Amino acid sequence: MAVTKTHPIKSTLKAAIDYICNPEKTDGKLLVSSYGCAAETADIEFSWTRRHAIDKGTHLGRHLIQAFEPGEVTPEEAHEIGMELAKEILGGKYEFVLTTHIDKNHIHNHLIFNAVSFTDYKHYHSNKRSYHYIRRTSDRICREHGLSVIIPGKDKGKSYIEHQAAQAGTSYKAALKKAIDRLIPGSADFEDLLLRLQREGYEIKRGKYVSCRAPGQERFTRMKTLGVDYTEETIASRIAGGSRPSHRPKQRDGRTSLLIDIQNNLKAQQSAGFAHWAKLNNLKQAARTMNFLTEHGITSYVELESRLAAVTGRRDTAHASLKETEARIAELSLVMKHAGTYRRLKPLYDRYRHSRDKEKFLRGHESGIIIFEAAARELKKLGAVPLPSAERMEKELSELTTKKDMLLAGYRAARSEAQEYETIRQNVDALLSAPEKQEQQRKHELE
Repeated sequence: MAVTKTHPIKSTLKAAIDYICNPEKTDGKLLVSSYGCAAETADIEFSWTRRHAIDKGTHLGRHLIQAFEPGEVTPEEAHEIGMELAKEILGGKYEFVLTTHIDKNHIHNHLIFNAVSFTDYKHYHSNKRSYHYIRRTSDRICREHGLSVIIPGKDKGKSYIEHQAAQAGTSYKAALKKAIDRLIPGSADFEDLLLRLQREGYEIKRGKYVSCRAPGQERFTRMKTLGVDYTEETIASRIAGGSRPSHRPKQRDGRTSLLIDIQNNLKAQQSAGFAHWAKLNNLKQAARTMNFLTEHGITSYVELESRLAAVTGRRDTAHASLKETEARIAELSLVMKHAGTYRRLKPLYDRYRHSRDKEKFLRGHESGIIIFEAAARELKKLGAVPLPSAERMEKELSELTTKKDMLLAGYRAARSEAQEYETIRQNVDALLSAPEKQEQQRKHELE
């Protein structure tokens, strides 16, 4: 599964929506869904919302594509995953149209959403943070459905040109990294490595940072721009037997981390430096594990399991309450959106109904009439007839928002606590099994 970036739609919004709703691509429009609008009138409803925005931005909407591995998912499941993704990343604040295309050899979703929120009329800001959030959310949902995901590359900040060059094997940065990796085992120190690079044709430039240039390369490449594994300090450490920083498990400050199974860890087998670091890390985490048990008064494994079950239960209960509250907020926001549209356009619709020449009136106010009728249909579907009081809905929404903030804080605290207890339990399991493994290894050596 892969997600593209959200491409801006600057014009021809109707054409974009018509394309993704093509019956030939969506199984006769069976795989078309919408939220906060109707697919047939989405472009008009997007414009109506946009009309009330202070910060309109330059885009009418945004277009996101979610692709799946061929043969791994049914069209219906792909559509369901797309809806889960859209509702979570947009938080019930933006109208959208979702379709699933099945006309090619791979199933993929198209999501077009309004660039302006109908709840606060603020413009959607697309950036690296929003993209990575979309990507993480999509990957998590796909994993929950048992689907594979495409793991992003380890190289950060790589341009499209560099990516294409790397794919073709012509990237100067990629070639330099390979050369350094290959020369490190035979180098005595950092200076020796630079001499070996020079023998292979690289030009070395010294300054605040060491830079290299391959034959035919126009500009020098600073070694520090290759990533955390290629700074001068890191390369010197790697030559001395140290491990790559990118290969080290991330340490949570002040928190206990999982013990590393050194015997079955491939990195530990390949790098003496990593194995040494892992042994020291395990001693530190074992001490933290024992301190945790002492500080929390846990004296038996049964008691540890009981504590873990209790905190996991609190986490799950808080999560369920949070989801229930979020669902009600989304439903209420939708009702308020359509109710507001209904009230604003009701006088216009009444004039239309009582006009003598309805066709002439419609020609001058077609979009308003279409939006009013769409709002009326949606309110009926939501069971909001007669219209609820605007004041009552605003009061409920304010109370729900406060409740959500409290539940979210409680859920995060319970989740963090559950994660720590689970780490402690796994470490205790590893520590209890260590003597048994050592005995088995001793018997094997004697034999």
